[in-house]
Amino acid sequence: MMEDLREVLERNREEYVKYLSELIAIDTQDLGHGIAGGREKEGQEYLIRLLEEMGADEIERDPMTEEMIAASIEKFGEGNPGHDYKDRYNVYAVFNGQGSRSLMFNGHMDTMPPGDESLWKVPPHSPRIEGGRLYGLGAADMKGGLMASVMAVKLLKDAGIPLPVPVHICSVCDEEGGGNGSILAVMRGKRADGVVVCEPTSGELILAHMGFVFMKVEITGKSNHSGAKWLGVSAIEKAMRIIERLDELEHGWLLKFKHPLLPSPNLNVGTIHGGSAGSTVAGDCEFEMCIHYLPGQMNHKQVVAEVTDEIRRFAESDLWLREHMPEISIYQSGGPFEMEKGLLTDSFEKAFQAAEGKPVVIKGSPAGCDSRLWKNIAGCPTIQFGPGNLEQCHSVNEYISVEEYLKAIHIYAQLILEWGKDDRTDE
Repeated sequence: MMEDLREVLERNREEYVKYLSELIAIDTQDLGHGIAGGREKEGQEYLIRLLEEMGADEIERDPMTEEMIAASIEKFGEGNPGHDYKDRYNVYAVFNGQGSRSLMFNGHMDTMPPGDESLWKVPPHSPRIEGGRLYGLGAADMKGGLMASVMAVKLLKDAGIPLPVPVHICSVCDEEGGGNGSILAVMRGKRADGVVVCEPTSGELILAHMGFVFMKVEITGKSNHSGAKWLGVSAIEKAMRIIERLDELEHGWLLKFKHPLLPSPNLNVGTIHGGSAGSTVAGDCEFEMCIHYLPGQMNHKQVVAEVTDEIRRFAESDLWLREHMPEISIYQSGGPFEMEKGLLTDSFEKAFQAAEGKPVVIKGSPAGCDSRLWKNIAGCPTIQFGPGNLEQCHSVNEYISVEEYLKAIHIYAQLILEWGKDDRTDE
């Protein structure tokens, strides 16, 4: 006897929230954007134990390797080299279903570091519910989405509903390092007829996201005592002028490029470091920036070329920089994502309507994620939807609404059922 999903969800809500709380309590942070390693192992082992208890038909650990990332960089231009992969591995699980059309839920186990823990109202790995919000590092980004996908399978099982299709759970590491975990999965040949990337989307369906490039610019000046400033060359002042030129480049992009689902491209200078003392002309300065660009109209090569050319044109016009060219490097990047409407989006819209009683809002996201890899490299129909919102990602006092988490479980379960309907044909 099959039970109503809403009734089963309400009856088991404390259990479903408990699993998420236990996962948040585990430190799985990415270190130095993955370059210094990551602590995903304990979280992945917790997930494996849960999947085993749920009766997953297949469970696989897949260790990260530099060779696979290098192969992806060479073949697809996607990947971030030089990361520490000790004790870091993806986890793949399959729950068999009656049909053949497979559905994958993709999520990442790693989180960003918590930053200054004194600013947190609760310790980052001591999850607590206050005012309907579950606080803790990774609650929104994205343990909430990852666990909601697992709980969607459990919800169907708890309701006595056989899975109509094979459901794949793909828990990856090193996403915060630029997506290397999903790159490994894609390079290993992991595929599904539909892929849901469970990043937080504020209750909206995301069908596009921007590409991103992280760049560092290092400038050499000439240091000496500030009392004779004219004898030195301030690298900080040179950096400020370069940043002004990059602001002009960004302004040109704002006027030129538009997208129906996404904001205009932008260039953000996020860090700047230089000099040694207030009494010394700065002999060095470096700044780091992230460029977000649009799918279809822009690409990685073009963006890097425009930024590099702008810096070098300015340097050529400066007597000092002409002989001391700034050093420009890329330390992380990922392509954009855009998904056309089709069978998967149609199924999701129907599932959302069934669960929420209203149509889903379709938008784009300014933040890049693994959606691009499943669509652009694996060639899988891919959508992005998950509990939580972008504002909570990488933030102090990160939280997820308990109700939004539970709603996501219900929506994912409805999507599994909708995806399994056999009265429609593939497009």
